Amino acid sequence: MFPETPFTECSARRSMAIGAVSLVSTLVMGVLLVVVGSLLGRTVAWRSYTPGGGFVVGERTDHREKPTGLTRWLTTVDHRDIGLMYGVFAVLSFAWGGIAVTLMRTELVTPPADLLDPALYNALLTSHGITMLFLFGTPILAAFSNYMIPLLIGADDMAFPRINAIAFWLLPPGALLIWGGLLLAPLNVGIEGAQTAWTIYTPLSVEQANPGVDLMLLGLHLTGVSATMGAINFVATIFVERDDEVNWANLDIFSWTVLVQSVQIIFAFPLLGSALIMLLLDRNFGTAFFAVEGGSPILWQHLFWFFGHPEVYILVLPPMGLVSYIIPRFSGRKLFGFKFVVYSTLALGVLSFGVWAHHMFSTGIDPRIRASFMAVSIAIAVPSAVKTFNWITTMWNGSLRLRAPMLFCIGFIANFIIGGITGVFEAAIPVDLVLHDTYHVVAHFHYVIMGGIAFAVFAGIYYWFPLVTGRWYQRTLAKWHFWLTMVGTNVTFFPMIMLGYGGMPRRYASYELSVGPVAYFADLHQLATLGVYLLVAGQVVFLWNVVTSWLEGVEIESGDPWDLAEQGLLTREWRWLDRRRDREPALADGGSEDGPEGG
Repeated sequence: MFPETPFTECSARRSMAIGAVSLVSTLVMGVLLVVVGSLLGRTVAWRSYTPGGGFVVGERTDHREKPTGLTRWLTTVDHRDIGLMYGVFAVLSFAWGGIAVTLMRTELVTPPADLLDPALYNALLTSHGITMLFLFGTPILAAFSNYMIPLLIGADDMAFPRINAIAFWLLPPGALLIWGGLLLAPLNVGIEGAQTAWTIYTPLSVEQANPGVDLMLLGLHLTGVSATMGAINFVATIFVERDDEVNWANLDIFSWTVLVQSVQIIFAFPLLGSALIMLLLDRNFGTAFFAVEGGSPILWQHLFWFFGHPEVYILVLPPMGLVSYIIPRFSGRKLFGFKFVVYSTLALGVLSFGVWAHHMFSTGIDPRIRASFMAVSIAIAVPSAVKTFNWITTMWNGSLRLRAPMLFCIGFIANFIIGGITGVFEAAIPVDLVLHDTYHVVAHFHYVIMGGIAFAVFAGIYYWFPLVTGRWYQRTLAKWHFWLTMVGTNVTFFPMIMLGYGGMPRRYASYELSVGPVAYFADLHQLATLGVYLLVAGQVVFLWNVVTSWLEGVEIESGDPWDLAEQGLLTREWRWLDRRRDREPALADGGSEDGPEGG
């Protein structure tokens, strides 16, 4: 019999907790399966909703119109409806995250914390990061993928329409749980916003007694389940639902990037879910997965970043696909080096799982392991460079049309180059040890996320706006949106590069005299805050443009609003629109006929 030690006590408590959770989970799943089975057994005629609005009853199809009003949106399994719901949810989440960061940047105008309480600042910081990554980034890409993938590959719908709907409906409760601490804090019920930052590092995330952290972890778990279900659906759809004419050689580049992204999600998100469960057990059942005397706080970093760095490419690959898809349409020529763009996408998908420890160069890991991660981190820049040169070469000597989608694609390339180059610097161990946890890291990350991903998303929205709505957006407002966003992005994040070189640490609500030259820091912070206000103005213009154009914009006159057929670049989704317009001719609204020049 071994003597009882603190370690064995922790191990015993951990084993008991795991056993209890496993037993409860098994019982709950068993009861759920019995209930579902009994309900299915009592169903006399199984009805399946079809994309066309009918129902399949046995072997007979009953062609009825879709439900209207709220019932339609609550019960739909149509991939286009679900794509729109993803888009609306993502825009609302973007607004939440944007409000949070605007408050934070306003606080940083002056050195002392004189606007926000430091605890509230930390809660807003945590909410902003998690919202933008999990509630805006992934869902907005799912919006494009849900709406467009079946049209691009000639499928009737997603492979599993009901799972598609379930994946979306997991997001709203997940968002409420993630935001729950901030929403409940004014009620004084003992729950506040989580203050762990979006990386949820231990031991801080274990030791915070605030139940808002538990709510956030549960919400993150729901969003991870949602993303995994959606990824399985996209893989199955692209593999088995393609039209006979669509093979791997002529599959469009956007579908390729979504396929690689989905495979990444299937490998990465379950690991995050497992780590979140272990963290919840540590917080509530006395286990020691991430305690010093049990596992290690560093274990959390390994698990989190093994998910976290592929997550960056999960977010950036479909936007790369959007840019690769849209640039040729406004350059008058096909994408240069299509196969190399596909190969580079596959390379990014694989290499992204081999660079996680470059976030941990300062944690004291073995120098030999550190060097290997540095090499792979620098090497992963090569596939991104291949894409960048292919985009530039596609535009070279092309017949460029500088419409809003093309402007945002060009802005994506410019910002992505800055974000990529700063990332290469940070991949070098000596440089990273100096810049680690400074504003240089914030600048690098946001040049990729806001300067890259958001720009590609806006390009996609403007490009497919006529397809989704049958109307034109207001071109002048779209250009205002671009320039406000482009200038705002660089005015916000370029000063952060300089702040990083000056040694300004990130996640600080205040910066005192002891930090360094305060005037230098204050001037750069004020400039960055000005950039945020420009970004906010640009997004208000965008929202006004989208809403008013959707309701009363000039109707398109054909299924080829961008005149792609004359260049031999007309793709499947526009042919689908043309067939749809032939079946349901649009009525003129008496507006101007100057197309995208109108408004």
